[in-house]
Amino acid sequence: MHRHDVSRLGRLFRRGGLAAVGLLLSAGCQTPDQRVQTEQDGQRAGRNQPRWSVLGNSVQGRPITCLTFGDGDDCILIMATIHGDEDAGTPLVRRLAAHLADHPELTKGRRILLIPVVNPDGHAKRTRTNARGVDLNRNYPASNYQRLARHGGTALSEPESVAISDLLDAHRPRRIVSIHQPLRSGHACIDYDGPADDLAAAMAAHCHLPIEKLGSRPGSLGSYAGLTLGVPIITLELPKDAGTMSADEIWARWGSMLLAAIVFPDALPAQAARVSY
Repeated sequence: MHRHDVSRLGRLFRRGGLAAVGLLLSAGCQTPDQRVQTEQDGQRAGRNQPRWSVLGNSVQGRPITCLTFGDGDDCILIMATIHGDEDAGTPLVRRLAAHLADHPELTKGRRILLIPVVNPDGHAKRTRTNARGVDLNRNYPASNYQRLARHGGTALSEPESVAISDLLDAHRPRRIVSIHQPLRSGHACIDYDGPADDLAAAMAAHCHLPIEKLGSRPGSLGSYAGLTLGVPIITLELPKDAGTMSADEIWARWGSMLLAAIVFPDALPAQAARVSY
């Protein structure tokens, strides 16, 4: 990882109240002994330290980073910004990481994988696609994949898609939440693929987004995970104006919904449950 990328990630995580996690991210250019020291410093600060990893690099060499909390069998993947111009999920995922760092009880028996930015090149340029003009959410080897240039020409042609596919193979998550924003403000909803109707209902109980089945898009992660692999997957469509909200407001509105997905099928503890407009 390049030094400027590491320092940028640290700054971004600190904006979400994640100073300790930002330090862990910066450990990417440390020696093994220095990384151990960083983790020990975080533990002395009384925080639940995640494991940091780089899943791969984008077309332009930007790292695709993942934070892993816990090592249990119940694995959930929560990811954001597979479309670079739909990035309201990124501060939401970062605030979730901060919450998990302070609430280790939520990680007991679980393995929680958090990817704040799947498409770092598109995020940097504010484009839906990656640096090669490929829609990463049409680049997966689902049975409905369509061989089009904007879909990559072949499934898994893009390094960003390969990084996520390899993660699925390595961790076999039991449920996935992918956070988006719709092109039209009126279509904010909880969409799902695969056997995820109960998960969608549990999440909907903690927010005011409707459950709406939008249909499986060709080569999408929803089609691949939900239909091909049979993994429950939520495609969470936040309102378009979520991109103008502060991280505090985003977390206040939709944080408990993500916590409900983490503890599913258990109920979210009453002190963590809230519904906000």
